[in-house]
Amino acid sequence: MSDDRSSEDASRLRVEAEAAEAVAADLKTLHSLGYAQELLRRMSGFSNFAISFSMICILAGGITSFQLGLSSVGGASVGLGWPLGCLFSLCFALAMGQVASAFPTAGGLYHWAAILGGRGFGYLTAWYNLAGLVTVMAAINVGAYLFAASALGPLFGFDPAQLHSTQTFIYQITGVLTITTSQALFNHLGIKITTKLTDFSGYLIFFVSLALTLAMLFYAKSIDPSRLISFINYSGPKGGEIWPQTNNITWLFLLGLLLPAYTVTGFDASAHISEETIGAAENVPKSMIRAVLYSGLFGFVMLAAIVLAAPSLDEAAAQGGRSFFFIAEQVLPTNVRIFLYVGIALAQYLCGLATVTSASRMAYAFARDGGLPFSRALKRVSPRYRTPAIAIWTVALLSIVFTVYTPIYSTITAVCTIFLYISYLIPIALGFFAWQRSWKKVGPFTLGRFYRPIAALCVLGCSGVIFIGVQPPNDKALGILLGSLAITAFFWIVSERKNFRGPPQVSRTD
Repeated sequence: MSDDRSSEDASRLRVEAEAAEAVAADLKTLHSLGYAQELLRRMSGFSNFAISFSMICILAGGITSFQLGLSSVGGASVGLGWPLGCLFSLCFALAMGQVASAFPTAGGLYHWAAILGGRGFGYLTAWYNLAGLVTVMAAINVGAYLFAASALGPLFGFDPAQLHSTQTFIYQITGVLTITTSQALFNHLGIKITTKLTDFSGYLIFFVSLALTLAMLFYAKSIDPSRLISFINYSGPKGGEIWPQTNNITWLFLLGLLLPAYTVTGFDASAHISEETIGAAENVPKSMIRAVLYSGLFGFVMLAAIVLAAPSLDEAAAQGGRSFFFIAEQVLPTNVRIFLYVGIALAQYLCGLATVTSASRMAYAFARDGGLPFSRALKRVSPRYRTPAIAIWTVALLSIVFTVYTPIYSTITAVCTIFLYISYLIPIALGFFAWQRSWKKVGPFTLGRFYRPIAALCVLGCSGVIFIGVQPPNDKALGILLGSLAITAFFWIVSERKNFRGPPQVSRTD
């Protein structure tokens, strides 16, 4: 017994020593980039992975945006479109992984762009990334409310289908307000409780997605695998008016790619919590890549099971935004369905929680370098909880305000997807030109000679996302995109070009 205890003690001491050595290396890297360690560094590699996996959350985007795929070309949008969309996301994760390994800071993409291309590119990236994170928070929490209201509301005598438009708007804003403020409160109270919740979320997503997959396949009356490669035109009324009527099946397939494009985003969360992660230079890139791979694989299996289990794809597609609920009601027993609904709703809530964490760290990092209005307040760290409290509540409030401005779910998803992928692309494209020229020092994760080809694929993928995302009925997204670009350019030219110094490493080289 004493020998076993001694062995356990020796193992524990060895683990603690390795962690202390990793933290010392993290501090050295952070100091070399010009920053002091202000946030509490205690997240493990798994916790770093869990926050990106939770933010992607196939039970959020995959379920609430299911109709974007099904009502385009039917089963082929999952069988063929989902893998294609996830492949492009993987390219982004790989390219971002190399940059994150070299520059592991809370600023993430903003710092990468500034270091690789200068203050102007850093400023542009920061605004697009922050806007993307705030709007994706809105999309997630609007989706969570709509799911919970439709799936669980009738159990308590609340049927959103019976509300008129004004009541629908009021209930949605109230629900989103409640959800978002509670997520901000958890984040305010410290990274410890947030880490525990996001770790739990990682396991929950695995469990519930697997349970949903097995239940769909078990209770399905028949299974026809050919559905996953069959193209059916569900535009217009046949698809619940999700997409406008068209006879161009190729165009419809491309529109359906918004399903994986929206769902598999947010993996930059791992980069935003670099300063709270042990062994960040190694764990951050691994976490982003694994989050995309596991989400792509589990999401494909889950969505394929839903498509295969549907008694009639024609009837399901015609339900539009209720297509998932229609299939679940047709296939699953009531008790099983309610159990899965509760798990999905909880996973969606925790997805929003992880988004608050990511967005607030981005705002904190940008404010730390003086890039935001009221930066002095936004960069403050709570001395008690070691969290950027003001930044947390600010991004939560902005997210709520955005849902008031544009409560239409599909438009919110299009806007946040475009914003995020633009912010992903800028540092990757800058790295394409800087790689092995001005940028020679890399971290433990590197793609070597494959970096440039993968970066080129990212350019192609981002161009496609922008083009698809601004098409009707989401053409309002184009105005938001151009308006945001004009506003950012105006403030840069008039004021920030002279006043904004950028990250310390950039400031010292100007």
